[in-house]
Amino acid sequence: MDSHPDSPPAPPTHPYPDSDPDPGPASVAAPRVGAPAAALLAAVGTLIVGTSFTAGSLLSHYPFLGGQAVRYGLAALLLAVIAARRGEGLPSALRRLPPRQLLRLAALAATGMVGFNVAVLAAERTAEPAVPGVVVGCAPLVIAVLAPLLAGRRPSGRLAGAGVLVAGGAAVVQGLGRTDGGGLLFSVLALAGEVAFSLVAVELLRVLGPVLLSAAACATAAVEAALLGVVLDGTAALRMPTATEAAALAWYALPVTVVAFCCWYTGMQRLGAERAGLFSGLIPVAAALTAPLVGTGGLGPAQVAGSALVAAGVVLGALTTRQARRQRPVSRQTVVALTARSSRSATTGTSCSDTASNRSLGR
Repeated sequence: MDSHPDSPPAPPTHPYPDSDPDPGPASVAAPRVGAPAAALLAAVGTLIVGTSFTAGSLLSHYPFLGGQAVRYGLAALLLAVIAARRGEGLPSALRRLPPRQLLRLAALAATGMVGFNVAVLAAERTAEPAVPGVVVGCAPLVIAVLAPLLAGRRPSGRLAGAGVLVAGGAAVVQGLGRTDGGGLLFSVLALAGEVAFSLVAVELLRVLGPVLLSAAACATAAVEAALLGVVLDGTAALRMPTATEAAALAWYALPVTVVAFCCWYTGMQRLGAERAGLFSGLIPVAAALTAPLVGTGGLGPAQVAGSALVAAGVVLGALTTRQARRQRPVSRQTVVALTARSSRSATTGTSCSDTASNRSLGR
């Protein structure tokens, strides 16, 4: 889109990954959330998602794709209501999206949501649950490397190191398990889905914002899961759940999807994908901590040690960000302003040292 000839030039793109990206004229501006609050939201979102593995153990006999369609469908309705109360209509937002963005939305739902869940289920048919858990636990490291590369930046060595710590901690929490080639392949596909859930959403997040993006992705995933369920399972894709299954589906739809998705995408919008990705290492930690509550796992020294490694990786990522901010160079606007001030000082006969002295005195 051509800019107005009298409009001022756009500010330069900030060279740091932790800075808020310029949303553009047709985008949703980032919410006024500080970095600590954004980190807390990302942590809460991933911890809630970690409890989904415990809830999923209560749905082992329920039609998988039908359950996913119900989960995402309920979540989409609730998120659409929330968006409407904020003055953001989901149907009108979807109509404004160009075809390229609609395809990206469909890819996000197919890979990061429905595809991820299907891949985990397929992996666990021939592999112990720890195997996909360990492979998916590498997501922080993959995101820390791929996110800056896709944005045209060099990956941060310290963020990559933090990702290694988080991935290692996730592996310790999960433990190792037996598998075959098929189980390993589907585990890698699940890892790709986990990474896509963040990286594919980056551009959509700038356009829609966290709530609308969550609503649109859930609506799309509900349709995709329902269609796939009808094709693969026919009429058996859906049945009336028991009381326990209904409670598990409600947990999936409300905290795991509505709350966790909004928390995650709000945190990612502020922190950036590579920094927020470190918090995905908390998913196996939450799964390990909540599994004993329903009698599907235990909490031992390995889980405690792995959780400590995950926490160390997250802290290292936060310290890396603070150091980058302290070392941030002077922006182009500052250089232009100082150059103009120096020119005025030269014209009026005032030295640069006098100008600095005046500024320090508050004049």
